Amino acid sequence: MINIQGKKLILRDVQFEDLETVLFYLHPSQKWHELNGPYLPPAPEEDLPNTIATWARHIAEKEKPQPRFRLAIALRDTGKIMGVVSRYWISAETNWTAIGISIWNPEHWGQGYGYEALGLWSEYLFANEPRFVRLDARTWSGNLGMMKVAEKLGFQQEAVFRKARIVQGEYYDGLGYGILREEWDSRYPDGFIRSENR
Repeated sequence: MINIQGKKLILRDVQFEDLETVLFYLHPSQKWHELNGPYLPPAPEEDLPNTIATWARHIAEKEKPQPRFRLAIALRDTGKIMGVVSRYWISAETNWTAIGISIWNPEHWGQGYGYEALGLWSEYLFANEPRFVRLDARTWSGNLGMMKVAEKLGFQQEAVFRKARIVQGEYYDGLGYGILREEWDSRYPDGFIRSENR
């Protein structure tokens, strides 16, 4: 069981008791969908039971992927899930992975949770997969919060795909950020949380 302690948050494996909250926030009416890849429609409501069943199967698996593809973001004081961090392959053949984050409740936006969660997640991935020489973060030019978090963590903007995403009938740029392992280690020589406390 993964359990990574931050100052305000814990990154941990998703648990069965989280699924009711997950189901609530995966509903297509939830506001976070407007920022999280809004150019891709959220799953229709009628597909949610199958989605939750898939999450439940992953929870039940005895053999979990190392490193994980997804962890829950939970509030440290309550243990309640508030979102997820994730990763996906851009090119598995070259160990090229991208990371993402979803914080579901707008009441939790702008309070530093995204910064801490993505920092803990980046550190976990570098520490647990020696083949990762870089991490990517992909977003779009309308997601100012994700852009700020990536830059604050030391990710550099490496790509701008002009007018590549359509959101509510308007074109936005697709953005690619990246950080190399040696840049991460130089920026956080004592680890992410300890370096932040210096």
